[in-house]
Amino acid sequence: MSVSREEIERIAHLSRLEFSEEEKDSFFGTFAHVLEYVDTINKVDLAGVEPMASVNGAENGFREDEERPSLTTKEALANAPKHNETFFKVPRVLE
Repeated sequence: MSVSREEIERIAHLSRLEFSEEEKDSFFGTFAHVLEYVDTINKVDLAGVEPMASVNGAENGFREDEERPSLTTKEALANAPKHNETFFKVPRVLE
């Protein structure tokens, strides 16, 4: 398996990443190694192997929901660099 320059540019576009031409060229070798490894894994015969969710046999680690005391608004805002009486103040992200 190999990867084309167009595929690298498409992956970069989908990832919202910008790369220089030199960086794109360097990805050819990296992607080639990754694809070779995936191809090797795909060739492994897994007939009769049971799927597993955990290698150590751990069961569901969730606990039951139970009501318990929480921080007061004053305690929650105590270490905030900026706040008013009720809310954290953060820099605007959208114009």
